[in-house]
Amino acid sequence: MRIYENLFKTSENRLPQRAYYIPKGESKFMLLNGDWRFRYFKRDIDLPEVIDSWDTVKVPSCWQMTGYENPNYSNINYPFPYDPPYLPDDNPCGVYEKDFEVTDLKGRVYYILEGVSSCAFVYINGEYVGFTEGSHLQAEFDITPFVRTGKNTLRVKVLKWCVGSYLEDQDFFRMNGIFRDTYILVRPENHIGDVYVEAVGNTVTVTADKQAEVTLFDMKGEKIGSANGQKTEIAVDSPILWNAEKPYLYTVRLCRAGEIIELQTGFRTIEVSTKKELLINGVPVKLHGVNHHDTSVSGGWYQTDEEIESDLLLMKKLNINCVRTSHYPPTPKFLELCNKIGFYVVLETDIEAHGVLRRKANVGYLFDVESEDWPGTNPDWLAEHLERMERAVKRDRNHPSIIMWSTGNESGHAPNHKAMVEYLRGLGDMRLVHCEDACRKGENDWSDVYSRMYPALSELEAFAKDDAIKTPVFLCEYSHAMGNGPGDVYDYNQLFDKYDKLIGGCVWEWADHTVVVDGVQKYGGDFEGELTHDGNFCCDGMVFANRSLKAGSLEVKTAYQPMKTTYENNILSVKNRLDFTNLDEYDFKYSVEVDGKTVSEKTETLNVAPHESADLNIELPEIKASLGAFITCRLLKDGECVAHTQHELSAEKTVTEFKTEKPEITETEGEITFSGKGFRYVFSKQYGNFTSMKVEGRENILAPVKLTAWRAPTDNDRNVKVFWGNYNIWQGENLDCQFSKVYSVSLEDNVVTVSGSLAGVSRKPCFRYTLKITVDGAGRVRYGLVGTVAQEIIWLPRLGFEFLMPHSSSGFTYYGYGPEESYCDMHHGSLMGLYSSTAKNEYVNYVRPQEHGNHFGVRLLGIGGLEFSGKGFECNVSSFSSETLEKAEHTDELAPDGNTHLRIDYKVSGLGSNSCGPQLIEKYRLDEKEIEFKFEIRPR
Repeated sequence: MRIYENLFKTSENRLPQRAYYIPKGESKFMLLNGDWRFRYFKRDIDLPEVIDSWDTVKVPSCWQMTGYENPNYSNINYPFPYDPPYLPDDNPCGVYEKDFEVTDLKGRVYYILEGVSSCAFVYINGEYVGFTEGSHLQAEFDITPFVRTGKNTLRVKVLKWCVGSYLEDQDFFRMNGIFRDTYILVRPENHIGDVYVEAVGNTVTVTADKQAEVTLFDMKGEKIGSANGQKTEIAVDSPILWNAEKPYLYTVRLCRAGEIIELQTGFRTIEVSTKKELLINGVPVKLHGVNHHDTSVSGGWYQTDEEIESDLLLMKKLNINCVRTSHYPPTPKFLELCNKIGFYVVLETDIEAHGVLRRKANVGYLFDVESEDWPGTNPDWLAEHLERMERAVKRDRNHPSIIMWSTGNESGHAPNHKAMVEYLRGLGDMRLVHCEDACRKGENDWSDVYSRMYPALSELEAFAKDDAIKTPVFLCEYSHAMGNGPGDVYDYNQLFDKYDKLIGGCVWEWADHTVVVDGVQKYGGDFEGELTHDGNFCCDGMVFANRSLKAGSLEVKTAYQPMKTTYENNILSVKNRLDFTNLDEYDFKYSVEVDGKTVSEKTETLNVAPHESADLNIELPEIKASLGAFITCRLLKDGECVAHTQHELSAEKTVTEFKTEKPEITETEGEITFSGKGFRYVFSKQYGNFTSMKVEGRENILAPVKLTAWRAPTDNDRNVKVFWGNYNIWQGENLDCQFSKVYSVSLEDNVVTVSGSLAGVSRKPCFRYTLKITVDGAGRVRYGLVGTVAQEIIWLPRLGFEFLMPHSSSGFTYYGYGPEESYCDMHHGSLMGLYSSTAKNEYVNYVRPQEHGNHFGVRLLGIGGLEFSGKGFECNVSSFSSETLEKAEHTDELAPDGNTHLRIDYKVSGLGSNSCGPQLIEKYRLDEKEIEFKFEIRPR
């Protein structure tokens, strides 16, 4: 057995885990990031060995991102046979080498790896130092006996897999290498090792493994007090409490042997109320969270300090206050910034054994922990489970931002997990214990929060009402943000607000994982050598891989926003959803908008305490509107909008009446022509709709107008859209292969009546309808569609009319929800208003092309020579047809056909998050059996 397959030898000469810090003073910190010599081998080699030729790579990095091996994305499956503790005979490895100088050998010299995958063997000057496993955990070696004054050579051999890889089966691109900071510390003899800081009540207690001089400073740098000893206490008069909204930090400075160690701490309490609320400092708090993987477009697992800070600052702008470190401890810089910027952190250790589900063929999604096939059940794995938990805790327990310890992810709940929980509860540090698999199994006593993934809204509400659940309910994953979506996050947050016991959750997940090749974002299955992969399931971020925002990002921002309003009888009520901040720290602005134009606005400061409301009496003049009137409220911080709401106002409608004069009508065996001043429309009896609509001599449609029910599937449609044979089926109805049938066409005066149906190939009609089209003397066209959906149809993707228009008609103006794309279940991040756009600008660069660019609640659309109006339809303007979007697997496979594709829809079913979450909420499905749809077209 090779050492890296020995479950009882997962490290050698690695020092016990201590608190994370970088000492200063007489200590020397030598960051080794930068150019290293590197050599890749397809299988493990013995060291020391003379390596004649070297490449050069940047460290930190992942070798799959620097040209060695292709990337591989896998969600559940292990990328090797499940045969613990053994690994494939050919185990690729990378050898890193770097020279460093030591000018003074006084004291002790240490080498630290913050992150290395999967395991590492360390050599100094050709001599073996030690070995470590645990990719996302810190490893430290005392290299004092091996270094010499002057030049030294450090060599690190990194293996692709080790026995620890069986506990690191997370949902991400599988990467290898030295992917976090690595450095040398030169420290004085008899220096401090571990330090534990607690801020409880009004006292900061510092416990070190050696006596030290301890000084406490406030956030302004002013000294509060000092003490000397191995365990010291410093009292603080009226301490300022830390919370995610106002992250007040104190600095603890320890001095010993000329060395200085500084640590951040904060006073905060974590409790559960009798109503099962989460209390931070005695105040009920909702967790508006997100799951965060370490992922970078260029670096893979390696994120620079700037990228990490940018992530957290962007989260703050999106009103996120909680991060679950899925599914491993992050780089220490991440947690330091969480302390400073203000986030509640669920700190997860580096454990996931999801692939054990697939250890045999044809095994369903079952966490069968009765068998010792599972690492969590096998007693041989106990020490490794406990050590990984302990290493995470001891590195990070000084961070006030951490409010929960998590035992890992999707690994079952068995004796080894219970031992981890017992260890955590023995810490006595106030933090809650999170163990979702215990709750999934029904063993709720092993978790301090009832944590679940992706429950339906009805199930979540049942949790809130279930007296047998005696802890707060926390959704560690919900609202799967894959592709176009999520379409349910707002509904979940309404429930969180409704019930004290529901303390919130974390959207899955923060950013898309992609690897860019020749400017195209790639995903699982795109790379040679991927023996198992999960396609584009890695493209499931709330933001795109480059951190640009999508409509789903703004939907989350709105669901989490710190303000709610209601409006009734001229009273605008403003509720403060914040927990520790008065709204007087923001500017509150409200405006009255009529037909998309602002007619009045006012900005003021509202004194509204956390969780309280204030009422404003709004004086409004009599309003006349042709499209609509709204009062729009915005909460501003430093000029940026952090929250918005909108309420429709009563207004006298100004309506242009339909003309009674009839157009000139010519009828032949196959066509009906309507003409008048400035227009000429041709109606086809064969197709039951217009084939030409000329205004002022200009053609506006290039093909017959079609009634259709299909749209390009989104990622969140993946469980509705099923592949069978050559057909792409929506619930078995073959809706992507639609046939339209016209049974009869009749003309009476200026009204055409069409009887017809829609059907998928090889299926009976799914929709039978009567369409009445009326044309007046001014060229106005009134559409009236009445129809019945077949009883066996569960729900339709959409229903409406498609217009193929010239490219010259790509610019348009609309009154509806915008300017971002919007859907019935994802429009809260948008506002009703008057907007202008183009087909090109409507394109959304989803990694896998899909349905996009819709607008909900539209009352007016002007495009080309036509203007469409109605009481609230949906529209979509695109350079691509649904068929083009559906067939493309990557963005470079999209090519505009030179036309403009317009949809005028009765309804488009919502997006949801069913790529991993529950089925689409029923109220967002186009599941009506009786359809009535009216809209008008007129020349413009």
